[in-house]
Amino acid sequence: MARRPLFSISGVRRSQGDRLRRRQRWYFALMGVCLALILLAWNLVRMWSTEAAVAMSVVAAVIPPIAVVVANWGEDH
Repeated sequence: MARRPLFSISGVRRSQGDRLRRRQRWYFALMGVCLALILLAWNLVRMWSTEAAVAMSVVAAVIPPIAVVVANWGEDH
């Protein structure tokens, strides 16, 4: 599926700094979720369910590669 171009009155693309800040925000948000999942899993959830803590850790282990892909998605070369 092709991406739709963003609508702009002037047709000018966003600046590279704006695109970089947006990608950085996504990266840090995903990594924050990863850190929160690990901390919650092994400090709180494990007291009630070890299986749930392990599942949360597996999800947290998958997030960093996804964060890298998201952070570099629209990189201009």
